[in-house]
Amino acid sequence: MPAGTTVSTTYLELSQEGEGAHKFYEVTVADQSVTVRYGRIGAIGQTQTTAFASAAKARAAAAKKVAEKVRKGYAPAVPGQRAPRAVTRRQVASAPSTARAVAPVLWRFRTGSSAFGIHVDDDHCWVGNQAGDVYTLDHNGGVLARFQLPDGVKCLVADDFWIYAGCDDGSVYDLSSKLPFAAYDIAADVDIFWLDIHEGVLNVSDREGRLTVIDHEDEHQWARRSQGEHAWMVRADDRAVYHGHTGGVTAYAPDGGGELWHTPTRGGVLFGWQEDDAVYAGTAHRAVQRLAKATGAVEATYACDSPVYSCATSPNGRFVFAGDAASSVYCFDRDGTRLWKLGTGGGSALSMQYRAGRLYLVTTDGSLVCVDASEAAVSAAQQGTVPQARDVKLAAALPTYAPATAATAVATVTRVPAGAVVVECVQDAGRLRVHVVSEGYDGSWNVQFPRAIRQPGARYVVDALHAAAGGFYRVRGDIRRLQ
Repeated sequence: MPAGTTVSTTYLELSQEGEGAHKFYEVTVADQSVTVRYGRIGAIGQTQTTAFASAAKARAAAAKKVAEKVRKGYAPAVPGQRAPRAVTRRQVASAPSTARAVAPVLWRFRTGSSAFGIHVDDDHCWVGNQAGDVYTLDHNGGVLARFQLPDGVKCLVADDFWIYAGCDDGSVYDLSSKLPFAAYDIAADVDIFWLDIHEGVLNVSDREGRLTVIDHEDEHQWARRSQGEHAWMVRADDRAVYHGHTGGVTAYAPDGGGELWHTPTRGGVLFGWQEDDAVYAGTAHRAVQRLAKATGAVEATYACDSPVYSCATSPNGRFVFAGDAASSVYCFDRDGTRLWKLGTGGGSALSMQYRAGRLYLVTTDGSLVCVDASEAAVSAAQQGTVPQARDVKLAAALPTYAPATAATAVATVTRVPAGAVVVECVQDAGRLRVHVVSEGYDGSWNVQFPRAIRQPGARYVVDALHAAAGGFYRVRGDIRRLQ
């Protein structure tokens, strides 16, 4: 900060009893700029900086922000005096497996902390843990990179090319480039359990059994309170948002939240999966149930021997997989016939995904496990013959990426590379929006863009833009500021 800069900071907190709000709001004025930091008490929070034409206008804008928060119940406080409120970390028991044989594990990567998040695509495997680490690996177990996020990772989800991590600090980070950024900020009093993203629209299920839907500009759209609590399942597509909780599964219309159907399940829902025409609910009552997306009718039940912590399918639901509380993993035929049950050899599977004859598990001991799920390998395992599982090691110099927190975190360029797209940050009805400057795009559409690096009048170069169904653009690739 330049010598002689005048700086003033106002720090406020709003803390309610029980499960109410427990959040802070900090406003710092430095000459002609105003920086707002906000989030859960005890967390780093999100930061936004806005420049003004004069110091007087900056002070007036800051005073207005503070007054708005005071009217909502915020009060002056001292940072650090109030302790952070504990977020829900999934407390799970993992008993030894009762299976007679162990699954054919090809390789195992120990992340060093309890892990829930997993995503597997054509090129990579992703795993996120409670320490805030997200690792990417190739399908042979080679560790490629590490993302270091500010808080524990609740889950990893994909929306086409884009990968998102939902964290305990209430933020959802886009990990699709080397510059991860907070794409969404969930209300500080929402205890996230799970999330899904479809066409840039975020769907959040939480501890209280609520479903909250947020658009690409991080603006609240609608919310519903379900018939149960502890909502561990949310899946979305063009037709509906499917919400699983202690009372069963409820489907809501995506464009307003009207209830389409509700189906009670065998016990509370602990995990959810979807295919084109069906959703799969793993339940505490030792079963996975397949529900028709159109009607909610239960089409099949896949019976396990312990509560189901996770489930997945092969393409089009040809095979159904489940992981239970007793460190076992199952495979069923589509009609519900159990084909096999094997021990994981390393805890219960909290999340899972199938790809190209392999079943990838994230287990209670914090490991990402790759299982050979081919018929030959499973048959050999049932006879007691399994491969020697390879323990994956971290590379000595592993590329590590952390979220951008200010404009200085963004690399700069002086010219536009061939094929790149230029966007500009503009003031629009009192809000900072990002629009496309390059030809061939609709300049009236907003661009989903990191809030932490938006600067009025600044131009940025992005590798590519993709149109989303909701009438906005999404960034693909790296972001650089154009000088």
